[in-house]
Amino acid sequence: MIDLRLVREQLDLLSQRLSTRGYALDTSHIKALEEQRRSSLQTLETLQMDRNKLAKQIGEAKKTGADCEEALQKAAVISQQVKSAEESTREIELSLTELLSDVPNIPHESVPIGQDESDNIVVRKNGTPRSFDFPVKDHELLCAQDKTIDNATAAELAGSRFTLLKGSISKLHRALTQWMIDVHTEKHDYTEYNLPVLAKPETLYGSGQLPKFREDLFITNDERELMLIPTAEVQLVNLVANQIVDTDNLPLAYCAHSLCFRKEAGSYGKDTKGIFRVHQFEKVELVRIVQPEDSYKALELMTNHAENILKALDLPYQVISLCTGDMGFAAAKTYDIEVWIPSQNTYREISSCSNTEDFQTRRIKARYRPENKKTALLHALNGSGVAVGRLLIAVIENYQEADGSIRIPDAIKPYMGNLEKIKC
Repeated sequence: MIDLRLVREQLDLLSQRLSTRGYALDTSHIKALEEQRRSSLQTLETLQMDRNKLAKQIGEAKKTGADCEEALQKAAVISQQVKSAEESTREIELSLTELLSDVPNIPHESVPIGQDESDNIVVRKNGTPRSFDFPVKDHELLCAQDKTIDNATAAELAGSRFTLLKGSISKLHRALTQWMIDVHTEKHDYTEYNLPVLAKPETLYGSGQLPKFREDLFITNDERELMLIPTAEVQLVNLVANQIVDTDNLPLAYCAHSLCFRKEAGSYGKDTKGIFRVHQFEKVELVRIVQPEDSYKALELMTNHAENILKALDLPYQVISLCTGDMGFAAAKTYDIEVWIPSQNTYREISSCSNTEDFQTRRIKARYRPENKKTALLHALNGSGVAVGRLLIAVIENYQEADGSIRIPDAIKPYMGNLEKIKC
């Protein structure tokens, strides 16, 4: 959530910056609520002064033995009025908070201004797409004969937009996952977590999924209204909720492999084929918690960590700086990493690395204490390190052979029993 101080002190500037995201801030409603809040506070402060003055008079009257019954009755009335004014002020502040909970983060000044993905900027590319001397097949067709990717059976079990992996492809998926976790923990110094895939509504609010994206979530009928997480970021960010983190422990670097669940409503054309966009998928997620002055260096570092996965597998990719109109709700700045998909003859997103600055930490009250200063909010960053299913697609398609087999990248051969290739 954005800083209330900015709302009160720089509302017009805030509105202008949010407009670059295509978001129209309801300034008239905010101004009206602020006027009500100030009026209510003035009333409350006046009543509190009257109550204190009366309390002093009553105290003096009791010392002298004077009759103070009338003053006591007035004090009782004023106390009730104070209580009413406090409730009114709280209600107004709650209305303002609820309004702001739907407002996206403020774009960082370095973010390119634009309306949609066509305005994103390519920051860098790595690797050259392979030239095939045989007709390229997509991952679904490659794995169709032995049904090692089987959406039809998955649909019988769970409905559309689910998938089933079998045999060598299931093993490859598992190997990629294990290898990525080892890279991030052993080479990049992240601490691994194994997390619940269910979260409380307040946990999802803290990371920014609620209330904005409620319709995208799978919600249980549990009395606590537990929800399936759309990303391990939800749980990892909340590990520091309501804490004052010792500066000696910063930065914090967390990673987790988890199941993720998203409704992904709507039609996506070619993305409805295969396993590119499904309701249940797996990711290796990275989260960093840092001091504010370090957060943009941390964004570059985290993005490089995700890139290292693709470099190690010799997969061509590009890094994109998302424009203001294409960024996610909680992000102040985002880099997308897109991997080359031969069957589509284009790059497709496999990781998204974002600095949310203090947008999430304000919600979860995650703070630190700068030396000899009051507590301040930390900054939180998140990124896919990377999406396992999409990495599986990239490996299958980029490493396919004319006979339909898949060569195993050198980096993960130890995780595949040192096999040179597999048959789908």
